[in-house]
Amino acid sequence: MEILCKNCHHIFTGHYCSNCGQPAATHKINIHFLWHDIQHGLLHFDKGITYSLKQLFTRPGHTVREFIEGKRVRHFKPLSLVVVLATLYGVLYHYFHINTFPDKGDNTLDYNEFNEWVATHFSWVTIATIPIYTIGTYIVFRKQGYNFVEFFVLNTFKASQRLFVQILTFPILFYLNGTPAIQKFSSVTYFIGLVLIFWTNIQFFNKISIVKAFFLSILSHIIFLICFFIIAAIVLAIMGKMPV
Repeated sequence: MEILCKNCHHIFTGHYCSNCGQPAATHKINIHFLWHDIQHGLLHFDKGITYSLKQLFTRPGHTVREFIEGKRVRHFKPLSLVVVLATLYGVLYHYFHINTFPDKGDNTLDYNEFNEWVATHFSWVTIATIPIYTIGTYIVFRKQGYNFVEFFVLNTFKASQRLFVQILTFPILFYLNGTPAIQKFSSVTYFIGLVLIFWTNIQFFNKISIVKAFFLSILSHIIFLICFFIIAAIVLAIMGKMPV
């Protein structure tokens, strides 16, 4: 059955216009249409966010490798997923006045001001760390046949893993807010993040042994930490906040 596209007036057969991609079925705009649009367009709950998160916590390395190789239809876009999760966590962090940076009692850095800045710009801070993670991954795993952008995608998905863990454990963070234990809990979530990184890498780089993937992951993270602290020191120096 031939169909006249309501968007470009091209005549086609099938479920989608072969010229512009417009769906053959256009539903009446009502409450059902609006709810579906919210699900599918804004959050893509029907098969996007929930599918990607489920895969990242059941078979993380395999699903990221399949995504890079082209199996992408059911996934939420990696950068969009990070932005959604980081924005949600940043809002919670800001709204509930979480402070994981204790006041050191010196005048070199206003920790409350820094904490507020991080909460306000959490999405951008999270995204900015991904290329730094990628530097370490690229240096260590460059012989595995992937380019820098593909490693960036891998680390973007891993950032989503860590963010989702932080969102799930936020009630505990809120309960510990203002107590010395909050730093210990932050260390626990950091360790969980490391476990997720190593687990994902071991599955993703399945052409090398588990032991080799594990130790290369440790080396990759050490490179990340070195790069991160160098960049942080440069930024603080430019801002005139370096301790003297």
